[in-house]
Amino acid sequence: MTAHPPAIDTRELRKEYRGRAVVDGLTLTVPRGEVFGFLGPNGAGKSTTVKMLLGLVQPSGGEVRVLGGSPHDPAVRAQLGFLPEQFRFQTWMTASEFLDFHGRLAGLSAAERRTRVPAVLDEVGLGGRGHETLGGYSKGMLQRAGLAGAILARPQLVFLDEPTSALDPIGRVEVREIIERLRAQGAAVFLNSHLLSEVEQVCDRVAFVKRGRVLTQGSMRELMGGVLPVDLRVDTLSAELLADLGRLGELRRTDTNTPGRADVELWLTRDDQIPAVADAVHASGARLYALTPRRPDLETMFLDLIEDTPEAARAGRGEVSRA
Repeated sequence: MTAHPPAIDTRELRKEYRGRAVVDGLTLTVPRGEVFGFLGPNGAGKSTTVKMLLGLVQPSGGEVRVLGGSPHDPAVRAQLGFLPEQFRFQTWMTASEFLDFHGRLAGLSAAERRTRVPAVLDEVGLGGRGHETLGGYSKGMLQRAGLAGAILARPQLVFLDEPTSALDPIGRVEVREIIERLRAQGAAVFLNSHLLSEVEQVCDRVAFVKRGRVLTQGSMRELMGGVLPVDLRVDTLSAELLADLGRLGELRRTDTNTPGRADVELWLTRDDQIPAVADAVHASGARLYALTPRRPDLETMFLDLIEDTPEAARAGRGEVSRA
């Protein structure tokens, strides 16, 4: 059986405006069924990239394939969903009318629209509000309506640009659940968000872009160099224990300033080394108060790469780039 082509596949994608490249040699591959985070500062070329992937802007150079075809192909576009950051909806319509209109544009039959419109309204938390006009909706409700429109036709690839910016914490959790359901159904999600904590929780892989170029991309573990940070707290940190921990991983920080307590930050290379850390503490005679593996810090990675740091300079030269 032939495998499905990637949801997104670009090679050296480029877009120039008045001789200036706003997207410069962008190469990305996003498999189906993956949530992909596209991160960068304002002006990094993220919106222009999304517009090229949607077929709304013609590239100046390079190659782009979406769901195995051209984003200008109507058959491909029919399988795409999009929630823009700056949404402008027909405020004189009710939410149900708005979704019915978009369902017609997407080619859904009348019977499909009758069942699908109320279903997606329920899914985005607007159940029972479909008869109200969009002009009376709050910004958060409008964002929910836009999300309903993006997933209405069961797309295979969904572009979400700041999908939780106007939502409260409950709404953000609901959007994460929707994204996870899309992934479980085999759809790909291309997510652009400044809420890095949200990205950490839902994305399988991320790419950092600056001035139209990918600095680095990969999974969280790959971007952290395949390491697992572990926070360790013991009552005393002997020279013997310190040496044993150093053989297990890289000691990044030790704090022994608090009487009766020592904190250690240890970077391991494998999850299965964690029991060995606990064994080393026990063998040294120290008392173990906490042993906490933690997720890589996306915000720290973002700042290291985007700001003009030595790490960013290496990334710009491709030394830490991972396709």
